[in-house]
Amino acid sequence: MKKSSPLLIIGLLFFIFGFITWLNSVLVPFLKTACELTNFQSYFVTFAFYIAYFILAPFASGIIGRLGYKRSMSVGLWIMSAGALVFLPAAAMRSYPLFLIGLFLLGGGLTLLQTAANPYAAVLGSPESAARRISIMGVCNKTAGMLAPLLLSSFTIKEAEHIQRRIVESGDQPLLHAQLLDELARQCMAPYIFIALSLFLLAVWIRYSALPEIVEEKAVVSERFSLRRYPALCGGIAAIFFYVGAEVISIDTLINYAFSLSYGSDQARWFPVLSMLMLLAGYFIGIWGIPKRFSQRQALLASCAGGILLSCAALWVPGVVSLFLLAALGLANAMIWPSVWGLAVKGLGQHLHIGSSLLIMAIVGGAVLPLVYGFAADRIGLQAAYFILPVCYGLIGLYGWWNREDR
Repeated sequence: MKKSSPLLIIGLLFFIFGFITWLNSVLVPFLKTACELTNFQSYFVTFAFYIAYFILAPFASGIIGRLGYKRSMSVGLWIMSAGALVFLPAAAMRSYPLFLIGLFLLGGGLTLLQTAANPYAAVLGSPESAARRISIMGVCNKTAGMLAPLLLSSFTIKEAEHIQRRIVESGDQPLLHAQLLDELARQCMAPYIFIALSLFLLAVWIRYSALPEIVEEKAVVSERFSLRRYPALCGGIAAIFFYVGAEVISIDTLINYAFSLSYGSDQARWFPVLSMLMLLAGYFIGIWGIPKRFSQRQALLASCAGGILLSCAALWVPGVVSLFLLAALGLANAMIWPSVWGLAVKGLGQHLHIGSSLLIMAIVGGAVLPLVYGFAADRIGLQAAYFILPVCYGLIGLYGWWNREDR
């Protein structure tokens, strides 16, 4: 097997991360219609998905310690396959709680998968270029993120518009109304059967691949882990919390916001794709520039400044322009995750798997902050609720400013 093969395998896994994660940008408006939800209720889609990171990440560290990184990735994929299968009875019964259980299992499998896979990108090379390698993984992730909304929306959003028209035309007929919504919910069955089968087969392939096992540094005397000894990791945990929340809000809310501005489904589904394209552009800048032209810390500070400017502008300019500004946040988002991760894990040594699991737990920001957005959107409007974004970027920027030594 060629030397590049390990990174190619990890790149494929990051593609899976992106595809599954950014399906939520379509599931939010789809389930809002199919299950007749408010904005706040619809963002339990992201809550169920991302809360799994917080709940299961501590167990992920223990599983990796027992099974190793490679076998743990296979187990994560099998859990995700089971979560995708739960969508079948959920769609058949149009049960929002069952959909949320399926999303929780998908998030739980991804928790184990990401806890194991992210360190590969960080350690397969020098620490100074960790953000560059994670940027390459980000290209795989966001390429999948562009494909996911386009593919799933072909089965769901367009059909949702059609069924909504039929509901309006049918007048006050509760039985027909329920039948039409049941028909809509079943539209997601075929894609999730394919997803479940693909994840299962990929798990088998990873299990028997030639991917090398990570051998963590061993101290002469095993040291007990203490967060106080790793301030960069502590700050990184907080930064990841606010970053993931901001990224999920800036992407998963775009379709609903576009609908509110009278865009049809054919146009609305392209805004998450535009955001992903901007993310890809940012990743390529990181691949080109880190570490030769600028450091991880400099990339982080520049990204946060861009995020603050774009999100503040999106709060004040007219609706349609603000939609494009929100999509442009992808450029600012691109380098935050890899820069924070590279700064936070340096020097962890034998505690790398613990630090990784703590950073993955911080992804719970994607569960909490979109709910805050949804709650605010029901009360002050979709555009005004984006006030949360500049706050998030400002707090992340404080971590970059404090971390003066590029760790």
